[in-house]
Amino acid sequence: MATPAASGTVITYPIPAYQNMPIQANYFQPSRFVISAISLGMTTTVTTTTTLNYVVGQEVRLIIPPNFGSYQLNEKTGFVLSVDASNQVTLSIDSSRNVDAFVYVAPPTEIIEPFESAQIVAVGDVNTGAINASGNLDTSTYIPASFLNISPQ
Repeated sequence: MATPAASGTVITYPIPAYQNMPIQANYFQPSRFVISAISLGMTTTVTTTTTLNYVVGQEVRLIIPPNFGSYQLNEKTGFVLSVDASNQVTLSIDSSRNVDAFVYVAPPTEIIEPFESAQIVAVGDVNTGAINASGNLDTSTYIPASFLNISPQ
């Protein structure tokens, strides 16, 4: 019976569990981001605590816990209309009526129990599906990517 490859080499296939990188959110693009501000109106502008990696036309979902205000926007989806700054996007969500103002709640310095934060997350599937009328014959139009694995090799 053959023994595994020597230490320091990579076993090719199948990849043993001990060689798989753990799944981490920062290894996928676009990622989820913590919301620091929301401007309400005919379109909704979302500001995050870090730089976004979203693109125009991408579908996103808002996750707003009740203590952050704007809970009426919880689970609402919309499309990115513009990327206004490195940490700000304008969405196709009408929040001009019957939506409470957003209140940013900073995470506590000492977390005793799980802390929920307001988040914006990508919606969709991997960018491989044709969505044009020609089917597989002409695949130049694609569904905007949702999760692209950018794990280190």
